[in-house]
Amino acid sequence: MIKLMQGNEAIAWGALAAGCRFYAGYPITPSTEIAEILSRELPKVGGKFIQMEDEIASMAAIIGASVGGLKSMTATSGPGFSLMQENIGYAAMAEIPCVVVDVQRLGPSTGQPTAASQGDVMQARWGTHGDHPVIALSPVSVRQSFDLTVKAFELSEKYRTPVILLADEIVGHMREPVELPDFKTLQIPEYRVTEKGQEYIPFRNAPGDVPPMASFGIGYRYHITGLFHNPLGFPTQRPNEIDPWLERVNTKLEKHLDDILMVEEDYEPGAKVAILSYGASARSSRHALKIARARGLKVDMLTLLTIWPFPEAQVEALGERVERIVVPEMNLGQLVHEVERMVGRKKVVRVTLANGEMVTPQKILDAMEG
Repeated sequence: MIKLMQGNEAIAWGALAAGCRFYAGYPITPSTEIAEILSRELPKVGGKFIQMEDEIASMAAIIGASVGGLKSMTATSGPGFSLMQENIGYAAMAEIPCVVVDVQRLGPSTGQPTAASQGDVMQARWGTHGDHPVIALSPVSVRQSFDLTVKAFELSEKYRTPVILLADEIVGHMREPVELPDFKTLQIPEYRVTEKGQEYIPFRNAPGDVPPMASFGIGYRYHITGLFHNPLGFPTQRPNEIDPWLERVNTKLEKHLDDILMVEEDYEPGAKVAILSYGASARSSRHALKIARARGLKVDMLTLLTIWPFPEAQVEALGERVERIVVPEMNLGQLVHEVERMVGRKKVVRVTLANGEMVTPQKILDAMEG
């Protein structure tokens, strides 16, 4: 059945379809609809919803629920996302899977709660201190909001890491006709511990390995800490125990980029200019692409659905195809730095806007033709 659905609504249903059974959060515009829907729907499937006192506690609660065996999620926007950073780093250090939805709004500070932005792109990657990898996905449409939420849960469990769904106010609040799949037909992988209790090593450090996480209460005993730890989870200051952990954790995504990176390519032979975009800005970019092609221009377009890890090989290949890459963003230039790093600044044209409005197709056309 086709239904007119909001992006935030699709995210909530995507979480349910993926098996999310615990949500903790604090209301914040423009993500609150996610909490409202899950507060109603989670109890119907045996799940739990808790409104916490703030975003710090919300992040801590979903970490605890995940350790207890429940697929868990929270949702927020820029100010709350800032408050979550310390506990996101804890989840990365302890390798605890969870999903964090950030429906971005205009900032800094309180900004404008109902205005759109893509201002949290670099915070999603570098918001916590220290070195660790991160996965961040960016939906362009309502249906993708559903699909990428399901994917976020899969990647989180598979690679034992927090996964960020980096939406924005436009995608979160717009409505589109959507036909969701039958949840029973979805193939949701499960990553279970197969070792016997005494054989289980929760943080074994074979390079690129991702040992599955055993839930507390099912017969496995191990230690969890935010400190550097040995393979059994106990704190350590020994370099010969810290270095293998650093090596494994910081390469466990690199070795599986084919599984993690998602992009959409729309290329034309002979194109000299390309548009690279993500999120709501990709919608304006798509419209500009149609106008340009109707005028007889050959234009490529690369849409990033995974923005972290950054799709370096795909962007580098695009830079070899064309002479100019236009990068529209609803900020003053964030992901464009990564594009410039891969193809050189001379090939990149920035189209930026940070006043709460969308980048218009005309601005993108002007940059293509200029």
